[in-house]
Order: sequence, then C-alpha cells, then structure tokens
Amino acid sequence: MNHRLHLRLEQLELATTHLLDSVTALGPKANQSPGPGQWSAAQVVQHLIVAETGIGQYMEKKLLQSDSLAKAGLGSFLKSRLLRVLLRLPFTRFKAPGYLAKATPTELPPLPEMQAEWAAVRRRLERLLNEFPGNLLNRAIFKHPRSGILTIYQTLDFMLDHILHHQKQVERITRAVK
Repeated sequence: MNHRLHLRLEQLELATTHLLDSVTALGPKANQSPGPGQWSAAQVVQHLIVAETGIGQYMEKKLLQSDSLAKAGLGSFLKSRLLRVLLRLPFTRFKAPGYLAKATPTELPPLPEMQAEWAAVRRRLERLLNEFPGNLLNRAIFKHPRSGILTIYQTLDFMLDHILHHQKQVERITRAVK
C-alpha cells in the first residue's frame, strides 16, 4: 500500500474508533431513537457498515474491469471537493440513497456484533488497498450517487467525511437521549 493510501486508512480507522466509542458510551440508549422517524446511534453504525460494504464491493467489481476504468478529471476533483465541504457543514443533512436504505436491515444485531462486522469489512478494504495497482490511482474506481466518479483517494476521503458527518449525528442523538 502506498503511503497516501495508508495515511487515509489510518484516518478512517481513528474516525471509526471514535464513532464506535461514542455509541458504546450510550449503553442501552444506543438503540433509542431521539424522535419519530429518526435513527438511533446503533442504526447510524449499521448504515455506515452497509455503506462501507457496498463501496468495497463496488471497487472490487471495478478492479476486475481495470482496463476500462476512465481517468478522473477536473470535474471529478471539483465535485469531490464540493461533497467534502457539504458533508462537513453542520447544518447539512442528506437522505440516504434508496438502495442503501433497502440494504440496511431493520433488526439490528447487538453493538459488539456490528463492531466485529465493521472490523471484517475494514480488513477487506485494507486488503484491497494493499493490492491496489499503482497505475489505477488516478482512475475512477467508485461512483458516488451525488458527486459521480471518484479516484481511490477521493473515495477514501469521502468515506472519512461520511463517518465524520455521522459522528456529528451521533453527538446530536447523544444529547437528545441523555
């Protein structure tokens, strides 16, 4: 794994650990919704696991078609930056894409099981990054539903920002349920 990918993976690990620590600290209230139609902290964790699983599977599929991967250009860079800014703004909220909502189970396993599942998903991502071909670093490896095609670096940046975005949500949920 090259150094830049390794640094991004480390950032992803730190953000994940922080989010999981926040949810674990809630104890039984991790499953409590702050209000009607709102996610509990445990549902946020499940959403992130489903999203990261889907991203990993998509990239694995794309790597099998590596000859046909397009170069990511200036448009991709600009859209990626805009997405990063929007995810970091405190007042922005996004509705989860429909296919992601459908893939999220309604019955949640206990938090330790979700943590183990997320760890397994992350190890799979780490293996993918360890084997990621250097000649594909500037190629479109993932298609985000809102910002379009992203390189591996932009994808990892999105994954980090996605977790940080939901960390703010977990903090709001914590204030509401305590």
